[in-house]
Amino acid sequence: MARHYAPSTIFIDEIDSLCSSRGEGSEHEASRRVKSEILMQMDGISGSIGTTAEGERDPIVMVLAATNFPWQIDEALRRRLEKRVYIPLPDAESRRELLKINLQSIKVTNGLDMEDLADKMSGYSGADITNICRDASMMSMRKRIRGLSAEQIKMIPKEELEAPASKEDFETALGKIQSSVSQADLKRYEDWMSEFGSQ
Repeated sequence: MARHYAPSTIFIDEIDSLCSSRGEGSEHEASRRVKSEILMQMDGISGSIGTTAEGERDPIVMVLAATNFPWQIDEALRRRLEKRVYIPLPDAESRRELLKINLQSIKVTNGLDMEDLADKMSGYSGADITNICRDASMMSMRKRIRGLSAEQIKMIPKEELEAPASKEDFETALGKIQSSVSQADLKRYEDWMSEFGSQ
């Protein structure tokens, strides 16, 4: 289908779950077949790029894949993915932008210091930041309903349950949610990139 609608892009998320290293003891026959088919199709994509009879280039099909475990990708697939790019944890500016995006749907108290909050999230991934914002947004509701019965909770006005998240709520969430990426993980990514990465 991608060839038919070319130029097109195929995006495969969590590519390691589809194409982990072959030959592992627990690998199922169906998994081996899927990997072989993906590899054959990718060979066909790269082999089909040329020029038409009119001298124009054939439309391109690009395969883009993402993984958190690049070292688990099958070696033959890794060779077919010509560019291998490491996306590091978000820097201060990126964390501020991620906060802005997450806080579009969350009410916060006036004067929440985004700069300070972004600084405190150094070493956190985008998913971690989303989890912190979600947790902070639920904090006031949790405090309000703590110890109440289901019937008492039903009687609370909606606006009381949707109080804006405060600086203290974010600090509590930060204390509960640790970064999901360790220094050992970062070192492993950097080592892998130094061996297999693309500039």
